[in-house]
Amino acid sequence: MAYYHHPSAIIDEGAQIGDGSRIWHFVHVCAGARIGAGVSLGQNVFVGNKVVIGDRCKIQNNVSVYDNVTLEDGVFCGPSMVFTNVYNPRGLIERKDQYRDTLVKRGATLGANCTVVCGVTIGGYAFVAAGGVVNRDVPDFALIAGVPGRQIGWMSAYGERLDLPLSGEGRTICPHTGDTYILNAGVVARVAAEK
Repeated sequence: MAYYHHPSAIIDEGAQIGDGSRIWHFVHVCAGARIGAGVSLGQNVFVGNKVVIGDRCKIQNNVSVYDNVTLEDGVFCGPSMVFTNVYNPRGLIERKDQYRDTLVKRGATLGANCTVVCGVTIGGYAFVAAGGVVNRDVPDFALIAGVPGRQIGWMSAYGERLDLPLSGEGRTICPHTGDTYILNAGVVARVAAEK
């Protein structure tokens, strides 16, 4: 496979890395990791053994993607954001058999310095603001902020805030793409604009 890695990066034998990916300074990719095509791993990123990273993800500097984390295509992980994989860790108690799965769906953004507590699913194109703490599932297109994270709005796939109420019903059009977003019973659906 054709990918770039900086000479300071450590890529353990057995790691799968897709074409066109870029692995920068002081990155460590463990042997069992599966990384898609066109992925960017910034400086000082760690990728564990039981990690799947989809195509075209961007993982910025100082992010550790620990075991049992799956990122679908197009996920953005901001600088120094944090994943966990044990809910109640202790230094004196071994809990590697208690790892909880974390799934980040297609196109989601995890802002700088946010924390994702293990065992949650973050919906497609959801957006977690910088510094937020996610400790429960996040719906598709939701905008989450604060500690603990609370939904404060909705985001388009383009990455702009949508003019929709938090609950009830609503409809709006993204001015950048022409896509229509429909809110019904707490769920947002996107209808792509005709090309």
